[in-house]
Amino acid sequence: MSHRKFEQPRHGNLGFLPRKRCRHVRGRIRAFPKDDEAQKPHLTAFMAYKAGMTLIVRDLERPGSKMHKKEICEPVTIVDCPEICVVGLVGYKPTVRGLRAVSTVWAHQLTEPLLRRYYRTWYAAKKKAFTKHTANYDANAAAREANLARIEKNATVLRVIAHTQPNKLKLGSKKAHVCEIQINGGSMADKLAFAKTLFEQKVSVDQVFQQNERCDVIAVSKGHGMEGVTHRWGVSRLPRKSHRGLRKVACIGAWHPSRVSYSVARAGQNGFHHRTEANKKIFKIGAEASKTDGKGNATTELDLTPKDITPMGGFCRYGIVNNQYLMLKGSIPGPSKRVITLRRPLGAQSSRLAREEVHLKFIDTSSKQGHGTFQTQTERAKFMGL
Repeated sequence: MSHRKFEQPRHGNLGFLPRKRCRHVRGRIRAFPKDDEAQKPHLTAFMAYKAGMTLIVRDLERPGSKMHKKEICEPVTIVDCPEICVVGLVGYKPTVRGLRAVSTVWAHQLTEPLLRRYYRTWYAAKKKAFTKHTANYDANAAAREANLARIEKNATVLRVIAHTQPNKLKLGSKKAHVCEIQINGGSMADKLAFAKTLFEQKVSVDQVFQQNERCDVIAVSKGHGMEGVTHRWGVSRLPRKSHRGLRKVACIGAWHPSRVSYSVARAGQNGFHHRTEANKKIFKIGAEASKTDGKGNATTELDLTPKDITPMGGFCRYGIVNNQYLMLKGSIPGPSKRVITLRRPLGAQSSRLAREEVHLKFIDTSSKQGHGTFQTQTERAKFMGL
């Protein structure tokens, strides 16, 4: 860089190469929290859907900060969390090449959203998946118990097979998203007993996470298609009179070696990448809108009327949130309606920020389409004299 007057860091992070389209739309869990037999058996992950963003007002409780005991306004993401269904379990044992499955055990009754995942066109399919399994469930009881015994004897890791319920949302898709969720805590016998109690049961988000905890968010980011080098890598534009365009990289390498290095910024796919954001603070776990007895699931001390979390006019490109919801600090990857994988944090959460108590004073539910600041239709009608 003998021609440059000052040094500067390179544009873009090479740690995220290759910047290609993700092969799947669901965020995959590539590592689970470390198991601790001293704890009770519990699930370590959950699947939900991104609804949209809003803002909150709260008093900051952070001794030593200049904003201590003062009001702050923060952006939050609302994640719609319908219950997930547990339909099976699988045990793994360690080998020199990683984990290897010992055996898989399925529940008796499997729902239609799960079966749709096995077919490309459900209406034209013969719908034969798991029919023999369901019909011969009682006859195969001995083989099933033998598989459970093998898992208890040989496996060191136990994961349940769970799926979402897209029929509780308006996604435009009826296929469930399926993933394995690891059970941590207790011995293998305790894990198996816990997993069997979850068969064909609905698991809510408050059985996995608690308010004021942190979680990791795994998702596929919003896609932007083919992008130029300036937006994709953040390189500087060339001077205005540059020949053959200015949103380019001026020199892409020396004459020799006679090839372009992988580290040179180039145009290509931007977005739709698999990303993990660690340690997102859970500000609130809201109840279902139908189970609040008219008190609303987003009402705070500053509200004039009871209200739910859905803003006036609904969340843009999503609609109404009727299920339980999770309120996470800041933004998360992906557009609205994208399936989000929530995982318990990998590291110990012992910092002062992690243990901070959150008390919300106000949750904004005004229209996200820019039409006024009224929080509810009742408040608007009272002001307008309707």
